[in-house]
Amino acid sequence: MSHRKNHAIRTITILTLAAMLLIVSDVFFVAVGKVHLRSGTDLTAYAEGANTITETETAFRGNIYDRNGNIIAEDNRTYNIVCILDSSRPGVDGAIAYVADREKTAATLSSILKMDQQKILDYLSQGDNGVYQTELGTEGRNLSKTVKEEIEATDLTGIEFTDSVERVYPYGQFASNLIGYAQVNDEGTATVGKMGLELYLNSYLSGTDGYRSYQVDKNGYNLPGMKGETVSAVNGNNVYLTLDASIQQQLEDSMKQTFTTFPSMDRAWGAVMEISTGKIVAWGQSPSFNPNDKNITEFQNYGAQLPYEPGSTLKTFTWAAAINEGKYNGSDTTNGNEYCYGSDENGNPVRVSEGESYGCIYNALERKYGDVDYDSGLYRSLNTVALAIQNEVITPQIHLEYLKKFGFWQPVDTDGVEEATGTLNFNTPADKASLSYGQGSSVTTLQLLQAYSAVFGNGSMVKPHFVESVRDAYDASKVVYQSETEVTGNPITADTAKQLQTIMYQTVNNPAGTAYYYQIPECEMIGKTGTTEVASGNAYTSVVIHSIMFAMPADNPQVIVYYAFNAPFNSNIGYITDAEKALLRKVAITYGFTKNSSSQSSTQTADTQTDIETYDMPSLLNHSVDYAKQKLTACSADVITLGNGSSVIDQYPNETGTVSTGQRVFLLTDTSSFTMPDLTGWTRKDVAALWSVSGFEFQLTGEGKVVSQSIPAGTTVAKGTKIEVVFG
Repeated sequence: MSHRKNHAIRTITILTLAAMLLIVSDVFFVAVGKVHLRSGTDLTAYAEGANTITETETAFRGNIYDRNGNIIAEDNRTYNIVCILDSSRPGVDGAIAYVADREKTAATLSSILKMDQQKILDYLSQGDNGVYQTELGTEGRNLSKTVKEEIEATDLTGIEFTDSVERVYPYGQFASNLIGYAQVNDEGTATVGKMGLELYLNSYLSGTDGYRSYQVDKNGYNLPGMKGETVSAVNGNNVYLTLDASIQQQLEDSMKQTFTTFPSMDRAWGAVMEISTGKIVAWGQSPSFNPNDKNITEFQNYGAQLPYEPGSTLKTFTWAAAINEGKYNGSDTTNGNEYCYGSDENGNPVRVSEGESYGCIYNALERKYGDVDYDSGLYRSLNTVALAIQNEVITPQIHLEYLKKFGFWQPVDTDGVEEATGTLNFNTPADKASLSYGQGSSVTTLQLLQAYSAVFGNGSMVKPHFVESVRDAYDASKVVYQSETEVTGNPITADTAKQLQTIMYQTVNNPAGTAYYYQIPECEMIGKTGTTEVASGNAYTSVVIHSIMFAMPADNPQVIVYYAFNAPFNSNIGYITDAEKALLRKVAITYGFTKNSSSQSSTQTADTQTDIETYDMPSLLNHSVDYAKQKLTACSADVITLGNGSSVIDQYPNETGTVSTGQRVFLLTDTSSFTMPDLTGWTRKDVAALWSVSGFEFQLTGEGKVVSQSIPAGTTVAKGTKIEVVFG
């Protein structure tokens, strides 16, 4: 028994040693002789002509969102179909690697691409003329991922794809001179920022490409025993702006309306800012551009780069200086007819008789008011009173000192926005006189917003800013950058600010005030109007800048609205206010400002009254559609269900946003199809929301509201269908 056991052990040992010797010999022959011992295969032929293949995995550029998570800019990966026609093309493991069945391929692709079958067959038949591969024209380009996957699922042979990434902007013209644009660089290797925040935030938004590296022989086969290397792409960070898409869209619409009302005007611009934080919630101009088309004719960012004489909106700071110096009595009076001035020994303007003067300054339309009190001089916007306060209550030098404290003629320096600083003219008596009522020197809108934050606030001045945060693309809870409110100065006291606000209440609410016809039903406002002549060369023209600088609500100012446009002088301009009021009402409704409540807004016509309330949007993901609709009942929202699924897989607005009475809410239940709603009258914001939540391909053209759609309402839309929407 023991003998047989020992014999078995010796046999196993001998066999093991023999196997090890065979393996070592095989490795030796492969390494030295390039011959696989067991199969007799000469590996030299495989090694010669071996290539290392490196395939790049393109990283996505980070998205840009508004404050509520609406996509402003995103990368869209598309695919182009390539058909291999050469039958000599080797396949891996004996697989066919060319289009072997042209008729079947043409028929299948025709159904998926909605392309003429014979046209596809004509492309495929080029193989008879020695063509190695072909594309299928425009119908075979810029395919969505869904269409690509549908084609791949057919197992057609010889079909391959090339891909590309395109930067798209769902809203089109939308704060475009601020956002800027990004496009593929000259080398074709990456999408990079070319202008605006896309350029300034490029290092945050840019991702890092990945790759897959492996070796193949001359026939394209993977070499045996060779290991590849794979490094995954890392997408860029996502940027969240302070902009509010709904208010921004109304600003764009209001500017369009102003151009319609005053067709001879040449530009408009505006902004909305939170007073206590400096967050810019809307920022726009016209003319601008659609970053999807790159049809850029105006590169200048008006709000930051256009210095202009602001006119009467600068008068507020003449009053601010006098009040803060403790030398102001609002009931004191002065001559409100005209102000004829000469010069004192310091070169400052002083009031003299007309015959002794360098010149006389008049009120708008040369109106004369007799003796007027200082307070009414501000809310009536009288040049004569501004001159009297600067030259007789304080001095031009004190006035200038305050203007500099308010930040004029200095860079605001916010979020990389390129800016001008304006020009101060303070040499002659005429320069100093003009400065009292906002002419002769230029400033920027960005500077005005910063300065007015102190007037409408508690005397503390805050820096305007546009970027809320930068967050990790894979985990939004990882904050890469978070903005903070920055106080840039305290040019006046809280008491001075409150006294100014009391006077500016009369501007809007007193029938004699210059902004009386800007009132809205939602809430009371305070503010200042401006009308300034536009200079050309050394002379003023008939073109003026009309502007408003308002804050709401009047009793507790929280938001600033600024709006301006160039147009030939029109004495009725203060009565034609529909465009501005539409913007003011949108801001009031969005923030929930009303005369009776801070949480509910009311709009009223002759026949009906609609209460508009704002609610926190609940999280509806993974809940049933019935539950979601029931949850939204209290909001009186217009709920649009996309797909035939039973539970919610995506929603708009998301759970971090808000929903207002009557607002459209989208519930996605199915990613493959949905019933097309009637888009007539929808805004770009609503269509962009549908685009974002559905994941379908949209093409948006025009501005304004929807006037036509390529897919009729009530039609079932399948994934891969391009939906064209026209605004007008």
